[in-house]
Amino acid sequence: MRAPLRSPPGPGAGGHHQVLFLLAECVPFAIALLVLLIELTPAHVVYTGPLLVATPALAAVTTGPRGTLAAAALAVVVSVITATHNHAWGGQQVYTNFLALSLVTAASFTTSRAARTRRESQLNQVRRIAAAAQEVLLRPVPDRLGPVRAASMYLAAETGAQIGGDLYDAVQTRYGVRMIVGDVRGKGLPAVRAAAVVLGAFRESVHYEDDLVEVVNHCAAALRRDAALASTSVHAETDLADGGDALLEGFVTALVAQVPDGPHVEVVNRGHPAPLLLHAGEVRPLTPGTPQPPLGLEEFITGPPPGTETYPFAPGDRLLLHTDGVIEARDRDRAFFDLAGAMSTLRAHSRQGFLEGLCRALLRHTHGRLGDDVALVVVDRQDAVGR
Repeated sequence: MRAPLRSPPGPGAGGHHQVLFLLAECVPFAIALLVLLIELTPAHVVYTGPLLVATPALAAVTTGPRGTLAAAALAVVVSVITATHNHAWGGQQVYTNFLALSLVTAASFTTSRAARTRRESQLNQVRRIAAAAQEVLLRPVPDRLGPVRAASMYLAAETGAQIGGDLYDAVQTRYGVRMIVGDVRGKGLPAVRAAAVVLGAFRESVHYEDDLVEVVNHCAAALRRDAALASTSVHAETDLADGGDALLEGFVTALVAQVPDGPHVEVVNRGHPAPLLLHAGEVRPLTPGTPQPPLGLEEFITGPPPGTETYPFAPGDRLLLHTDGVIEARDRDRAFFDLAGAMSTLRAHSRQGFLEGLCRALLRHTHGRLGDDVALVVVDRQDAVGR
């Protein structure tokens, strides 16, 4: 099962955009205060009426209906103050300004309200599409898979994101339970595309390839084919402008594991963080004996081709597959998150409680600001009867 946890907004390009947007929201109010300053000083010879009339129109663009009314109210207050200060009451210009301000406010409020309704409708539609895409790409891991019980969780670093460059899946096959967890270099839609390519190849090959290495080779071949297609596509230039070099010159770290009927787990690790095994209260990484490059970097393989490595995985053991967004998460002092320590602390929890506890501990450590997406898959080995 997968719980829909989300991280709070993090730093990055989105943070800079927020600052710029906040500055834009302040412009109408700054103009009104500038008018007040001009009218209360010897510079009041400058005609400021059109500036005040423009404030609700400017606010409608950036602040929405409420901001439009607030800007209009401030403009009215400034107009009253300046008319009183300059003894302008009774003059035709004052009432003309008030009439123009009223008309612009009404038009701006109506337009802003209609635009907000349209944006909310479009956003809701995009969210529904993203949720549907998530269910296809990152579908829930079944609770029971042969000799294991499993749970998964995805935590997006980017505000409002449903899916990203992290991937995972678990499938029961005639060869045993086969799982994958991976991380695409890069972000945005190109990373989602690469994740979909790798997952599609994995889901197809796990059912007919008896060798786990061949499953990984199918994923690598699919990624190479898609990268070649992207490099010759008429959309390649657009993809690169959006950060699409993750497909053209990037890679995918991936770990594929198989749990057969025997008390062990078989692993092929292609440049991915080692899974952690919780056995009798002790946590240890299943570090590969011979490190291998990620998918997409096969030209860097030296010596014998990558093979399968076997580790003990007895009934009662717990295995955690994860992406580097967990182990590379830092606090304000730049200290890394202690995943092994958190696992040991939460060892008595159920699978779902275990994952939720890990995510809460991770968000506490990072003060709610993740620098990368997080994917977690926990697998408990059952005894012969199961629980």
